[in-house]
Amino acid sequence: MSSSLMLSCETQKLSLTVMPSSTGFTSVQTWSCDGGCDISDKKLNTLKDRAREKIQMAHSLSVGGGGYVCPLLIREVFIQVLTKLQVCFVQCFSEADRDIMTLANHWNCPVLSSDSDFCIFDLKSGFCPLNGFQWRNVNTIKGTRDRYIPAKCFFLDALCCHFGIMNKTLLPLFAVLCGNDHVNLPVMETFLSKVRFPLGAANSKGRRHHRVLGLLNWLSRFADPTEALDSVLNHLPKKRRGTVKELLCRSMEEYVQAQGRLQDFFQHGAYTCPDTWNPGLPPWVLAALARGQLSPFISDALVLRRTILHTQVENMQRPNAHRISLPIRQVIYGLLVNALPHVRNVAWDALPPQPPTFSEVERINKNIKTSIVNAVELPKDHSDLSKLTELSLASRQMLLLETLKVKQSLLDPVPAALKLPVAVSCYWVQHAEATLKLHHLQALLLGMLLGPLRAMASSPEEKAGRGGGAETLYAELQRVKAPPGTRLDLDTAHVFCQWQCCLQMGLYLNQLLSTPLPEPDLTRLYSGSLVHGLCRQLLTSASVESLLRLCPEAQQLYEHLFSATRSCAPAELFLPKGKLNSKRRKQKKSGISWSENRVGTTLNARSWHEGSNPFELLMVETLENEEAPELK
Repeated sequence: MSSSLMLSCETQKLSLTVMPSSTGFTSVQTWSCDGGCDISDKKLNTLKDRAREKIQMAHSLSVGGGGYVCPLLIREVFIQVLTKLQVCFVQCFSEADRDIMTLANHWNCPVLSSDSDFCIFDLKSGFCPLNGFQWRNVNTIKGTRDRYIPAKCFFLDALCCHFGIMNKTLLPLFAVLCGNDHVNLPVMETFLSKVRFPLGAANSKGRRHHRVLGLLNWLSRFADPTEALDSVLNHLPKKRRGTVKELLCRSMEEYVQAQGRLQDFFQHGAYTCPDTWNPGLPPWVLAALARGQLSPFISDALVLRRTILHTQVENMQRPNAHRISLPIRQVIYGLLVNALPHVRNVAWDALPPQPPTFSEVERINKNIKTSIVNAVELPKDHSDLSKLTELSLASRQMLLLETLKVKQSLLDPVPAALKLPVAVSCYWVQHAEATLKLHHLQALLLGMLLGPLRAMASSPEEKAGRGGGAETLYAELQRVKAPPGTRLDLDTAHVFCQWQCCLQMGLYLNQLLSTPLPEPDLTRLYSGSLVHGLCRQLLTSASVESLLRLCPEAQQLYEHLFSATRSCAPAELFLPKGKLNSKRRKQKKSGISWSENRVGTTLNARSWHEGSNPFELLMVETLENEEAPELK
């Protein structure tokens, strides 16, 4: 079956467009994703609200409550899966919604998404919400071997028919009046307060639901957006009308087709950066961003001089886990700092010279703050981003390993696919908090064996001559995994969150340096349930030796990994428990601070927003049999 697919993903969003085949069913062939933040930074408040919301969910999960927080490296894992499946993909330079709509209409295919904004876009072939897929209900087409998954498809025309054949061009105005990711004006409450709810309606579906219905019912009376907008403005104070009209009109433009031609990337392998976004980055950087070889983290740092550090399920009483990887980020910023000379601060050229700075939005306790971070000053041959790819492999590798504080000789016995994770682990054991213990390191390294063990177990040599040791050990490790619902040890969780932060920034630095070390297979590198289960086993009955005796080849590999990291670890990691506690009491008295490299921190205490999917109420099923409220 011939088909094409395009996807957009960010922390809170997943969107795809699918080109149907002649049989009416599809397979995955192409993908597209969001890039960094828009150069106008118009969604900054929304992004901060989402960061606060994620902190609350992470805290809830950390104490045994509900919630959902994506793993830190989910984007990188997903890209690797797409690559393995030979799925072509493109990463847009900023938000991908309009590009997805344009491409979907060009290909005449629906969009698959969890983002309710696609209820507003005029999509020829509709919008399929991901929660409308019956993933476990796999059916077979009668008389064939072809299988399919039932799903629901939302069509704008059906929504408009529900409201008396409403003009679909009114829906962008509806979106901005409700408040979307780009606009949320308090003054609009003056207008929305005119909603008159039916008696008792608010108790059944909620005030927000009936406000949406009332607004749609009211808009359906108008012939076009201009007429409706004039009526909206008439409800506002005269002195605010001009400003509000300009903002609403600009926000409504977010729902029109993009000017770019994203289909060119899938046809010719090239995607032209829109003039409205292009800040004059080097061509190799633009190409790497489009191919997903550089993270949106890099484009945000380049264009906005600001990054957002996403919270994990960690110990909220401790400094956020990203603090450990600050020195790596400072090197990344040092490589990026001279990329955009036209946005240089004049203070940088003053005497004495001021170090260039970047802003980081990070967790502090259960809120967020913006911290100012100095970039590291690097040698002149590393300061020109346009020529960074021209540096020798040895030079790029040296910078990476110096940043991670590991010698090349330590990595020589380590397989190529694990060199970067082991180098990152060497950095981790040198910078981790005192809560890092030997069994944490052992569990992490044992978890890294999972990928190699699977390869060993599937090899003919293994089954023929080694008695199935790799397969047996692989099965044992799977059995050790902590089952869902197991109580979380917060200190252990925090330590492993720190390692993931180190790995994330180690990957980004490695990518920025054009991968002087091979990129590891993230899909089999780390399993949270496995390392937490191994920690419990190692603290009770099991030992590393008892586990690895099942497979001598895996034992030898583990010894190489352990030897490399042990060479970088502090001696107290291997001290008996009594001596270790005495040493830690002495360290407590020294009052070591985590904030030596940060200046000018500010706390932003805005309340976090109400939900992140404002238009999910538009599904026709939720509108059926409703008594529509009216606006005065």
